[in-house]
Amino acid sequence: MEVFAVYTIYKKFKKKLSRGLKKVIAVSMAFGTLSCLVYFLLVVVRISPWYDPQYFIPIAGMIVGNSMTGISLGVKSLVEGMTVQRATVEEALILGATPQDASRSIINSTFDAAILPTINSMVGMGIVFLPGMMTGQILSGTDPTTAISYQIAIMLGILGAVALTVFIMLHWGYRTFFNKENQLI
Repeated sequence: MEVFAVYTIYKKFKKKLSRGLKKVIAVSMAFGTLSCLVYFLLVVVRISPWYDPQYFIPIAGMIVGNSMTGISLGVKSLVEGMTVQRATVEEALILGATPQDASRSIINSTFDAAILPTINSMVGMGIVFLPGMMTGQILSGTDPTTAISYQIAIMLGILGAVALTVFIMLHWGYRTFFNKENQLI
């Protein structure tokens, strides 16, 4: 799942991504999703063994899929922001700002844009739409309150994974637009 998700992100942007940004995408996807998945399976769901396919595969699919969407939106926004606001970033660098300070507004707006779909789905969950996992559990005879509890837990796990992967991607990703002398490439 991880390899295909990273490959899908690369293919979406074709030749727009530098080698450094591709590495950042792969590391952020792997670290962010796997750490959240392991935490969710061991601490929240508490299954034994943690790799039980009945739980591991569907939960991993939801976490990796949503993180892939978040990273895709984040990369798109970051690349566009650094391209469109190039002059602003260069002016800030000339005035003595660090690369982080010069690109802070781009990074903040990118983070917001990347996690907005996940937050919107959480806002409408159970009122505007019934998520598939919850509906499947209710149809299979599970108590609705149990199904709702699991759905809330998985949505929080998804939000955590998306936020973590996007944060890592942005924390290291903006640096790929600068050289060792802190000049915009």
